[in-house]
Amino acid sequence: MNRLSPTTSLTALLAAGLVASGCSAGTGDTPQPAPSERGTLSSSVPLDHRRLPSAQGEWLISYTSADAGGKPITVSGTVSVPKSRPPQAGWPVISWAHGTTGTADVCAPSADRPGGPAHSYVGLVDQTLDRWVAAGYVVVQTDYEGLGTPGEHPYLNGPSAANAVTDIVRAAHQVDPGVGSDWFAVGHSQGGHAALFTAAADQQAAGLSLRGAVSIAPGGFQTSQTTAYFQQRTGEQGVRAALPFLPTMLIGAAAVDPGIVPEQLLADEVRPVLDVARTTCQDGIREAASTVRAERVFREGADLDRLTAYLKSQEPEGLALRVPTLVLQGTTDVLVSKRGTDQLVKSLCERSPSIAYEAYDGADHRQVLAASQPAAQRFTEDLLANRQPASACSLP
Repeated sequence: MNRLSPTTSLTALLAAGLVASGCSAGTGDTPQPAPSERGTLSSSVPLDHRRLPSAQGEWLISYTSADAGGKPITVSGTVSVPKSRPPQAGWPVISWAHGTTGTADVCAPSADRPGGPAHSYVGLVDQTLDRWVAAGYVVVQTDYEGLGTPGEHPYLNGPSAANAVTDIVRAAHQVDPGVGSDWFAVGHSQGGHAALFTAAADQQAAGLSLRGAVSIAPGGFQTSQTTAYFQQRTGEQGVRAALPFLPTMLIGAAAVDPGIVPEQLLADEVRPVLDVARTTCQDGIREAASTVRAERVFREGADLDRLTAYLKSQEPEGLALRVPTLVLQGTTDVLVSKRGTDQLVKSLCERSPSIAYEAYDGADHRQVLAASQPAAQRFTEDLLANRQPASACSLP
């Protein structure tokens, strides 16, 4: 069983969060937490190691949220508040949705430390998040469902991630009275997918105001092509690069739909990578996958229809976003390609006219984080000042 931590993409299709999962199974009579219960603070302790140097205080927290099927769960995360005095309305909040770290408990960002199994990514992200704190924003970081807390992590499940991203803002108000009501969902890769689902969710938190969302190199576009991608390109270099993310995707899908059994889908030569994925993070999975030389990825005759339908259920293309949203993308990103994000934005514009879009020449999947932070901050400042950002949806 997963336990609360004591502290704190791919090539074209699967990289760092291009694999989304989504529908919930067997939830007909599942008790759902009342809106007033979601975001209830369960525990709060000061972090015993510095994450964001510009923060005045940082806490490891746990709070009530809802899983992919609406059942009450406990989620962990962190809260970091600025050194500046809160304005009259309180500090605005950035609710950060992290990119792919893995599905094992040790991959929870709140447990990260130098040398940790997910530090190559989480440590880099913290450098950018520190700029938000220095600018006078509270930064809250959810671990998502099942990372560091009981249960499996439903990797890139849109509803679950949106719940966790939203409810940690509610919990933060119980940590420090200086936390304001205005907040933004901001995420990268897997978290870019989460930010889009948060922007589309029906926000019912009394006293809170989701002002906008920022989605950086968002995952999830056309994920229903995942199975065909592996079947049609077995042995290609792209498949070998994508393979480290397949176990993460399968474990996440099975966490929501028990009818998907990863061990029954993968070829025998690939199953050892699945075993590694259950205990460590993406860097370790990548190392294990590099040793695999398989003629095929999926078992011969494996029924992949259920998995394909499951992936289709949460592709973000069909979302109707309820708040202004900024999409940010690097031009040299080989994990989440600019071409795919271009198409995603075009699709989102059909239902959501308030979408801004900026690309960064020469930035790869991780470099876009630091490169785009000034633009993301201008976007949030404009919305806080009631200035409407220009929309890419009006462009030819």
